[in-house]
Amino acid sequence: MVAALERGLSASKSFNFKRMFESSSKKHQQPQTIVIENGDSHLVESNTPESQNSDSLSESPVESIPPMISPLNRPGKRPDRQQADTEMLKDRFAKLLLGEDMSGGGKGVSSALALSNAITNLAASIFGEQTKLQPMPQDRQARWKKEIDWLLSVTDHIVEFVPSQQTSKDGVCTEIMVTRQRGDLLMNIPALRKLDAMLIDTLDNFKGHNEFYYVSRDSEEGKQASNARSNDKWWLPPVKVPPGGLSEPARRMLYFQKDSVTQVQKAAMAINAQVLSEMAIPESYIDSLPKNGRASLGDSIYKSITEEWFDPEQFLSMLDMSTEHKVLDLKNKIEASVVIWKRKLHVKDSKSSWGSAVSLEKRELFEERAETILVLLKQKFPGLPQSSLDISKIQFNKDVGQAVLESYSRILESLAYTVMSRIEDVLYTDSLTLKETLLSEEASDGGRTTETDSESAGSSNSGEETEKLDPRYSKTLLDFMGWSDNSSKSSDKPTKSPGLTPKKFSYLENLNGFRSPKARH
Repeated sequence: MVAALERGLSASKSFNFKRMFESSSKKHQQPQTIVIENGDSHLVESNTPESQNSDSLSESPVESIPPMISPLNRPGKRPDRQQADTEMLKDRFAKLLLGEDMSGGGKGVSSALALSNAITNLAASIFGEQTKLQPMPQDRQARWKKEIDWLLSVTDHIVEFVPSQQTSKDGVCTEIMVTRQRGDLLMNIPALRKLDAMLIDTLDNFKGHNEFYYVSRDSEEGKQASNARSNDKWWLPPVKVPPGGLSEPARRMLYFQKDSVTQVQKAAMAINAQVLSEMAIPESYIDSLPKNGRASLGDSIYKSITEEWFDPEQFLSMLDMSTEHKVLDLKNKIEASVVIWKRKLHVKDSKSSWGSAVSLEKRELFEERAETILVLLKQKFPGLPQSSLDISKIQFNKDVGQAVLESYSRILESLAYTVMSRIEDVLYTDSLTLKETLLSEEASDGGRTTETDSESAGSSNSGEETEKLDPRYSKTLLDFMGWSDNSSKSSDKPTKSPGLTPKKFSYLENLNGFRSPKARH
């Protein structure tokens, strides 16, 4: 079985049937087939009907067709490295075939969930160590490209039949059915590979930049570099910038990279949301739902959504979303109510327990409002963990192609968020450094101005001089840059740099997020 998998992986990348048969027809040779066994390729005679009905031709030499080489047996690799890759490939696919149950007791998970967990665990082991804004080591980068190619090669064999035209030697055109990779995989797999390459290139772009650097948290310099943002991420090393802040070209480069990563994150998020919406809702999740939307949402939220006048932005501003747990709980409630309302739209039996006295028009309106709230939550909190509905879909999904798309897009979304968070750490430290520099300069200028005014004006202006020397009246970074600030806010609250997203944790920053949906559920 493992040998068959190796032959399938090798043939999908090495075979060129068109060139092989064109070469044989031009030279009037007997059709031959390439067989790959144990990493070696050789030619044997074909037993197809076309070869049996053809005239007996002279046997062609093996050198007439370039030998096909397995990906595991490329020239230039040492035999020990080839053997190690072969054993690793066997181990990976044996674990997938057994559903992560290496005992062989038949208690493993489905193939779709096993492949999804394999991609997720691979990303955790590779990108979980990316704690700094710097290029990935070459060994980890090579391992990622090699092993993700192994896992994605499964999608090469998920095909569908499509009509095609075939023209015979006599010029007769015949319509036949040929196999092609399934439509969603054919469109999304290349797009996700492109997003993957863009994120790796983004990290490579920071090679040689020495204007910011990282220090150990336990060192004296690391304790001085600690701030409110870095203290929340105690496992990451603090970042340091020059005393005068970053140079203008370096700051522009950081903002450009941040915008680029943001676009990658949005694209991966869109693909992930589309795949999750196409997955079937498990019956176990439906059985756990209450019988109406009011019981799922609660009286206060249900009343706000079902009012005649509804503003989603104002609705979210009235709710307490101070913690990640509260936001996730709100998302679970709204998703449950959407599922309940959608099921009621398709219930024809009025005596069913899913029936309701609410009209279909109002129910469609409530469903549209709830979906709008879900979109706003996804935009405001991009690093939010998966909801109960998403976890249930991933756990009980049987479609291998959808499992690959969902897991691949999810880990790319998490990686994009991690890279963007590292960029924001540098920008936040730069803003604090620039603010401290401005305050020190204004304090020194204010002191000289106060001495001159005190000598000329005398003691009558002592109150105004005290006001000028009070640091509470000094200019902040917001005043200097012309950004608006709400004066009603308390002055003891830390100032955040504009353009930075609120603090959240992605899968790559919290390894607990890489646990399988079954374990988390």
